[in-house]
Amino acid sequence: MSMIVDAHIERGGFTLDLDLEIAASEVLAVLGPNGSGKSSLLRAVSGLLPLDRGRIVLDGETLDAPAANVFVDPEHRSVGLMFQDYLLFPHLNVVENVAFALRARGTPKAVARATAFDWIERVGLEGFGSSLPGELSGGQAQRVALARALICEPRVLLLDEPLAALDASTRTSVRRDLRRYLAEFGGVRVLVTHDPIDAYALADRVVVIEDGRVVQSGTLASVTAHPRSRFVADLLGVNLVWGEVIGQVLVTSGGAQIVVADAEPGQSFAAIRPQAITVGRDLSSTSARNSWQCTVGDIDRLGERVRVTLIGQLPLIAEITVNALEMLQLQPGDAVVASVKATDIRTYPV
Repeated sequence: MSMIVDAHIERGGFTLDLDLEIAASEVLAVLGPNGSGKSSLLRAVSGLLPLDRGRIVLDGETLDAPAANVFVDPEHRSVGLMFQDYLLFPHLNVVENVAFALRARGTPKAVARATAFDWIERVGLEGFGSSLPGELSGGQAQRVALARALICEPRVLLLDEPLAALDASTRTSVRRDLRRYLAEFGGVRVLVTHDPIDAYALADRVVVIEDGRVVQSGTLASVTAHPRSRFVADLLGVNLVWGEVIGQVLVTSGGAQIVVADAEPGQSFAAIRPQAITVGRDLSSTSARNSWQCTVGDIDRLGERVRVTLIGQLPLIAEITVNALEMLQLQPGDAVVASVKATDIRTYPV
């Protein structure tokens, strides 16, 4: 079983233009900043957002193809969707919430309730059937929503930020349970998340979306080893720049020059760890081959570390110790020199 998603949608000035193929043997995590098109992708697959162009094909069955005048209504698609905020009906108890998906498809009430009780036990909520959503913890509500998504035995399971509503203490145990449920599910599995930890723990492959388009795809290890977008770089906490390598110098579009080691000529990315950047008042304190005049922007203390935003021809984030901050007596607006060794800069072709 596999799913082909060739989706082109235009809504209110935003364009979603994605071309994906998802195998049943993998859990696909979709990452991206707010407004990048992640939820639009899930809505398109579930039938809540029709395509303008392209096609969605599940195991040979066309679900949406405007050119062929084919559109399968959401209630007739074998798709289970779990929303970010779960969307449990507050006036229905757990059994009725879980059974709702079957009842909406015309299943007799007694059969739907019996199946719902079975799923409630599967997700570890035996004894909570008569509870209302307001009486549940975040983790319990998440399990109810998951049971409701799975009760119709869909061929596709879509999870929209399934752990985002949970506090940190609950997330770890629920993530572990979710990993087991995903492993047991035999169909296509797509997970939307902002959290790289969720992607690492749950997914086999990662797709990064920005501005409605795929900018990177692969295992999480390959994506994070060679970030190709500002979003991925920010997730990792690294400075990502790109430009043209001429000799052993990378020149950015803004004219900044970065001396690098062992870089191939041509268009290239450069990743600079904040911890590799030295901040000083002048050039006398460094022998590094890279030094740039900057102005201090924000200063954020994170325990014993301090993240310093540096404004200049090459904007950077540096991470220094509290002792260094106090010794330099840095304040926003101060003129400083940022330095980094060429050997501390990782480059890879665009």
